[in-house]
Amino acid sequence: MKEIQSSFPIKDWAEDDKPREKLMLKGKSTLSDAELIAILIGSGNRNESAVELSKRVLASSKNNLNTLGKQSLQQLMEFKGIGEAKAITIAAAMELGRRRRAEEALVLEEITYSKAIFRIMQPIIGELPHEEFWIIYLNNSNKVIYKRQLSKGGITSTVVDVRIVFKTALEQNAVSIILVHNHPSGKLEASEDDKKITRQLKVAGHSLDIKIQDHVIISENGYFSFADEGIL
Repeated sequence: MKEIQSSFPIKDWAEDDKPREKLMLKGKSTLSDAELIAILIGSGNRNESAVELSKRVLASSKNNLNTLGKQSLQQLMEFKGIGEAKAITIAAAMELGRRRRAEEALVLEEITYSKAIFRIMQPIIGELPHEEFWIIYLNNSNKVIYKRQLSKGGITSTVVDVRIVFKTALEQNAVSIILVHNHPSGKLEASEDDKKITRQLKVAGHSLDIKIQDHVIISENGYFSFADEGIL
């Protein structure tokens, strides 16, 4: 009796069955987002392959990885075939992607325009559900030498500790600073509190000869610059 072969050439496999092999043979750039997620989760459910399930997960986020990265573990686990371990794997991969974007932004050698600030800070605070206030410290070549979170939560003048801002500036030998905070609502307008904070820090910096170069408000898809708008 002729022996039945248990394997067959990759070319004969169903497309949904071979994202790993496709990556090895053709390279990672050839894979779709769904195929990459399928590699992460490893398997689908009784009715769907890993790729089919991944396509459905992506579709729920309008095929947008940034939107997918905001999904909670519980939301991911609502899909049949996505348990806790798979949800954690997806969330970890999305977070690594976000951190990679943040690190790539730091290769900017010089801050000469507001869009550069957006590129640095959007991956860090642009997609958060709450407000954070950050300070970017620059040297005399306008290069970023340090950045720190000053506060988390609602932004009012009471949360700004001027001493911490400029103590850090002196420790880092910074000659200028940039104020940055996010608006989770997406509304790109400067509030009265935003303007008050800016004036407060500008006055304090003047006495130390540390310039406030800009105050940038960031959302997921855009930004508002005090310097660009002429209200610094």
